[in-house]
Amino acid sequence: MERRNVDILGKLDWLTVLLVLVIVVCGWFSICGASANVENVDLFSFSTRPGKQMVWILCALALGVIVLFINQNFLNSYAYIIYIAMVLLLIVTIFVAKDTKGSRSWLNLGPVSLQPAEFAKFATALALAKFVDRFDFNLSYPADLLKACAVFLVPMLLIICQNETGSALVYLAFLLVLYREGMTGSILFLGFCAVLFFILEIKYSPVSFGDQPFQVGTWLVLTIIQLLEALMIWIMSRDRNLSLTVLGIGLGGMLVGLAVSLSIIPFKVTWLQMGLIAVTSVYIVFRSLKDMVRRYIWVAVFAVGSIGYLLSVDYAFNDILKPHQRTRINVILGLEDDPQGAGYNVNQSLIAIGSGGLTGKGFMKGTQTKLKYVPEQDTDFIFCTVGEEQGFKGSLFVLLLYMGLLLRLIVLAERQSSVFGRVYGYSVVCILLFHLFINIGMVLGITPVIGIPLPFFSYGGSSLWGFTILLAVFLRIDCERTTSY
Repeated sequence: MERRNVDILGKLDWLTVLLVLVIVVCGWFSICGASANVENVDLFSFSTRPGKQMVWILCALALGVIVLFINQNFLNSYAYIIYIAMVLLLIVTIFVAKDTKGSRSWLNLGPVSLQPAEFAKFATALALAKFVDRFDFNLSYPADLLKACAVFLVPMLLIICQNETGSALVYLAFLLVLYREGMTGSILFLGFCAVLFFILEIKYSPVSFGDQPFQVGTWLVLTIIQLLEALMIWIMSRDRNLSLTVLGIGLGGMLVGLAVSLSIIPFKVTWLQMGLIAVTSVYIVFRSLKDMVRRYIWVAVFAVGSIGYLLSVDYAFNDILKPHQRTRINVILGLEDDPQGAGYNVNQSLIAIGSGGLTGKGFMKGTQTKLKYVPEQDTDFIFCTVGEEQGFKGSLFVLLLYMGLLLRLIVLAERQSSVFGRVYGYSVVCILLFHLFINIGMVLGITPVIGIPLPFFSYGGSSLWGFTILLAVFLRIDCERTTSY
């Protein structure tokens, strides 16, 4: 046992540990600034948020040390069992958790409340790494790809059932892991198109094309679909004639129809566009059968499927999303100005960050945070405390710490001698990256407010412990990177 301890301590990546410790310390000081008010500056009392966070930090350190001494063979062998146990816990949480701000995601264990969704991340990463590590696994096989996606979609759907949409969206980060392992970029492309089409349709659907009887949003999306049809064919086969034919029929026909509508008889040009896309899709299928190029069929499927998706956007936005979710999206897209409602958090956060200037107001001297103008300022919006108290320089320092941590973890992931270690390592990287991008983005008002914490920084035991286990498991795997399973 002593020999194993020496090996672990000798092989442990201390640079990663140091970066995380610095981030945790910076987070604790930010929690102090966000939690203290004019009358209360007792930072070490266990009745205050800083005092409680200190307990979470000490417990996290102990938890991390324990995880570091778990044998890697155990992690590999019991990955599926750990995953199934966490899935069952997520199911139980749906039925036994109390309603907390509209969600049922917290389990009360005496004086402590834990959120299983935070711990399910490492279990999902283990299961995905175990599945991808199979000798017969191949992402080019649709069955393997669907099974790999099911590994993270199952906990994601269960967390959605807990009304924790923000935490559930984090699991989409595993798509980036599969992309690193060879998944075709078409899935990421489809995801990008889905987001782009949704934004254009929602943002510009109220806008009419002059006095024409159709909306700019729908017209823009259909025009992009027509351009993508021709571009995809060109990328697939470099068939210039077919690409120009599709482009001519689709875009040329649309321009002629638009000219007629503007100068002669106004009509819904978007209907004409849909018809032209249907015509070009049929022609693409015909050429696919004639030239024996099956890849063309996927272009037609994309075009027709995009129209179906476009027609469903309005229903999804108005009938599926909840009112507060629609309001948040409208505020982000600039369709509504709600400074006292959905946009209040973001507006106050921007005021706090802007007031910090270059060097900040100083530790515990931020007026916006001290007077509690920013809701959730020590959890989801804690970065605004950094901006106000430490200014641009302090904010940049924190971001550089995270960048250094992510780059270091990528180096560790790439040096793994096994697929299991590499996949788990990139799972850690992608989860941290997703949290960082969304959290900083919502504080700055460039991403929707979905309520996810800043890793190792925000107040909360579940978040800190969940990230500690996630990272400690990877550091343990890295210690044995030269050892076969």
